[in-house]
Amino acid sequence: MATIISIHSYRGGTGKSNTTANIAAVLAQKGMRVCIIDTDILSPGVHVLFGLKEDDIGHSLNDYLWGKCNIEDAARDVTMRVSEGMKGKIYLVPSSMKASDIAKVLREGYDVGLLNDGYQRLIEKLDLDVLMIDTHPGLNEETLLSIAISDALAIILRPDSQDYQGTAVTVSVARKLDVPKLMLIVNKAPSTLDLVDVKKRVAISYGCEVAAVFPHSDEMMILASEGIFALRFPDHPFTEIVRQAAEALIS
Repeated sequence: MATIISIHSYRGGTGKSNTTANIAAVLAQKGMRVCIIDTDILSPGVHVLFGLKEDDIGHSLNDYLWGKCNIEDAARDVTMRVSEGMKGKIYLVPSSMKASDIAKVLREGYDVGLLNDGYQRLIEKLDLDVLMIDTHPGLNEETLLSIAISDALAIILRPDSQDYQGTAVTVSVARKLDVPKLMLIVNKAPSTLDLVDVKKRVAISYGCEVAAVFPHSDEMMILASEGIFALRFPDHPFTEIVRQAAEALIS
């Protein structure tokens, strides 16, 4: 039985896609078959981390939602793009980067119910161990569906007042939806803060387990989404925190 993990944030700019890609990579290193689906249709981005450009994508999630293809036809095997000799597999279902496709979503929308069918079909057709959903920031119909069917939900926040308030809303909604495993990930914490103390304070504030606290990383900023940090820097302390977060989500 595959594990469905949603990675969510109340606001954009939290590092959601980077976190999703890094967790997927360390799970694949353990031998798992992992697929990321980018449901942030209005502002897709996770494809960049795997070196995919517009011409590389072919079919996208948009095509599936508009009845142009089966969802597995939009899944790209990106394993060799990021690592040779990896034990597992990483697939990616990207959303379209074309301005016309994004405009069409805004203008016409899509049948959100197709997403659930698509998730289950991906798990079956790709024989997945883990399906990771990179959600749209905030709370909308698509996000609520993804959260509701997830085995685990990781909510990413920064040490910022707006993030704190928005995360409280998301945590409340997730609890009403009875998500089996609800965890928080604090990202971009200033290096001047005591990370252990931050973890304790956030856990107490929300009454929720904190899977990881990621410090601000100059190396991550310099990489600038041109690759998967955990694969480029396997011995970095940041990567060890990624491994801990991955283990917490699938355990």
